[in-house]
Amino acid sequence: MDRGPLVRTLPSTDGVTVALHDLGGEGPPLLLCHPTGFLAMTWAPMAAALAGVAHCWALDFRGHGESTTPAPSRLCWSGMADDVLAAVGALGTIPVRAAGHSMGGAAVLLAEERQPGTFSGLWLFEPIVLPPPEGARGPNPLSEGARRRRRRFPDREAAYANFASKPPLQVLAPAALRAYVDHGLREAPDGDGVVLACAPETEAVVFENGMVHPTFTRLGEVRCPVVVAAGGDLAGPAAFAPVIADRLPHGRLERYPHLTHFGPMEDPPAMAAAVRAALDLA
Repeated sequence: MDRGPLVRTLPSTDGVTVALHDLGGEGPPLLLCHPTGFLAMTWAPMAAALAGVAHCWALDFRGHGESTTPAPSRLCWSGMADDVLAAVGALGTIPVRAAGHSMGGAAVLLAEERQPGTFSGLWLFEPIVLPPPEGARGPNPLSEGARRRRRRFPDREAAYANFASKPPLQVLAPAALRAYVDHGLREAPDGDGVVLACAPETEAVVFENGMVHPTFTRLGEVRCPVVVAAGGDLAGPAAFAPVIADRLPHGRLERYPHLTHFGPMEDPPAMAAAVRAALDLA
C-alpha cells in the first residue's frame, strides 16, 4: 500500500494531535478539509488536479485518519475549528485559501468567525451549517446509520469491493475510493483484518454534534469571499446551500446538478476546476 505524502503532526486543543498531509503542488498554500467519516487523503485526486496552481495541504480532523481521538464530549465542532486553526498556524501564512466539504466546510467557517482574516477565500461544498434547533432534538438518522456501519473487513480489497458495490460510496471516483480504503482503514489491533480508522461511534457522535454548532447565526461576520457549491439533490445540505450563500456578505452559490453530496470525491477534475476559478488560482 502507498503510504502517502509527508505528514506533519500538530497539537490542537483537548490534548488532540492532528495530522496535516502535504499533498504537494506549486503555488500558494491551499488547505483542504474533509467531511465526517472521511480523511485528508480522499482529497488526493483533487490535489493532483490542482498541482500546477496550488500547494495543497489536507487535514485529518480529530477522530479521523491519523489524528488522535479525544473523549466523546470533545468531538464538538468547535474542536474541529480548533484543528483548522492549528493547521493554518502550521502553514505559517495568513490569510490562506481553503476548500471544505460538508463538516470541513462548516469547520472553516467556524474558524473564520472565531479569528476573522484567517482566510482570503473559501470554496465550500455543501457545508453543514444549519439554524439552531428549536426544542428537543429527535433521533439523528445519520448517527444511527453510522453506528450500524460495518467496521471490520478481511483486507482492503474486500473493503474496496464492498464500498464500490452499494450506496452511498459507489458514486466515488475510483481514485478517491482507493484513497479512502488505503488510508481510512488500519490493521486491526488483534491482527484479524482491517478496521475503519474513524470508528463508527466516533462518526456517530460527530454527526450528532453537527446539529448544534453556532456557525449559522454568525455567517454575517464572514467577510472573505465564499463560494458555496452544491449538487443536485432536492433535500438536505444541497437544498439549504442557497440560504447559506445568501447570509454570507460575499457569498455566491454554484450548482452542479450531476453530483450528490459526495461531489468532490465523485468528480475530482471538475471540482478542482471549480476551486481554481473560485479562489483565483492562476
